[in-house]
Amino acid sequence: MTRQSLHIDWTACDGRGLCTELLGPLLVRDEWGYPRAAGYGSDVPIPGSFVADARDAVALCPRLALSLQEVRTPARS
Repeated sequence: MTRQSLHIDWTACDGRGLCTELLGPLLVRDEWGYPRAAGYGSDVPIPGSFVADARDAVALCPRLALSLQEVRTPARS
């Protein structure tokens, strides 16, 4: 089984906030305007219902600071 994870490259990000607008329930802006998700570092798990929004955020990021990655989870027995 695979899931999607949103990777944030904070070295490329300049805190414009488009991703936080598209993924508001998953991301918030810190005091400097950079995206973050509570309890996660730079890789944020994306629930299935937000995959399309995450793809839009990746495509629209002006600094190319976002990418989607597949996260493989072990099959349950």
